[in-house]
Amino acid sequence: MADRVPPNPLRAAECPALEVRGLSLRYKDVQALEAVTATVPAGSMTAIIGPNGAGKSTLLKSVLGLVQAEGEVRAFGGPVAQAMARIAYVPQRAAVDWAFPVRVIDVVLMGCYRQTGLLGRIDAQVMAQAQSALARVGLQDFARRQIGALSGGQQQRVFLARALAQGADLFLLDEPFAGVDAATESAIIGVLKSLRASGATILAVHHDLTTVASYFDRVLLLNRRSIAEGPVAQTFTRAALEKAYGPALFPDPAIRSAS
Repeated sequence: MADRVPPNPLRAAECPALEVRGLSLRYKDVQALEAVTATVPAGSMTAIIGPNGAGKSTLLKSVLGLVQAEGEVRAFGGPVAQAMARIAYVPQRAAVDWAFPVRVIDVVLMGCYRQTGLLGRIDAQVMAQAQSALARVGLQDFARRQIGALSGGQQQRVFLARALAQGADLFLLDEPFAGVDAATESAIIGVLKSLRASGATILAVHHDLTTVASYFDRVLLLNRRSIAEGPVAQTFTRAALEKAYGPALFPDPAIRSAS
C-alpha cells in the first residue's frame, strides 16, 4: 500500500477546524443522516468515504447550512456562520450549470466576493489574486475562455481555483476527482497537499478506495451514521469497510488486504 500522509504539525495545537455533533437529517421517509459525529483536526486531509446513498454529500451541505439538519456544527471553535469567510466549498460538477455564459476568470473572481463587495469592484490586487489561483491549477492560459468550452477536468480545476482565490482555511470538496483524467487528478491532489502543507484543512468526499491511503491522512467512514473516524492506519481497515459497505468482499486486492 502507498505511503501514508503524515499529520501536519503546523496547526496541531489549534482547535478543530470542524466539529459535528449528532447531525441528523430526514428527507420524507428517508433518513439521510443519523446522529453523525465527527471531528476534523486543523491541518489535516480527511476523506469522507462510504457507499452510494451514505449521506456524504448531504453531510457537506448540512455543514454549510445548504440543507437544514438537526444537531450542532462548529468551525474553528465557533458557529459555522461566523467562520464562513474561512470556508471554501467545491461542489460536484454535476450540480453546476456549465451552459451558463461566463468566462473562466469570472468564475474564479467569484471567490473574491468578500473583497469586491456587492458592487464587484475588481482592482489590480484582486485580479492578480484570481490569476495566481488559476496558475496554481495550471490554467493561467484559459482565463478568457468560456467555462462551458472546457473539458470536465478543466472545469473542476477552475472551481478549485475559485476556492483558492477565496484564501480559505477549510476546504470542503464534493467528489473533486469524479470524472477527471489522470493528469487532472494528479494536479488537484498536488494543490490540495500543498494547501495542507501550508496549514489548511481539507475535507473531501472520495470514492476511489485504492488511493485513500496515499491521498489522505484521516478517514471518516460514513453510512448515514458515523462508522469509523480517525487516522488512516487506524480507521481504513477491512473490518470498518465491511461494516460500512456490507459483508461482500471488495474485488480490488488493495482493498481486500486492508487491515
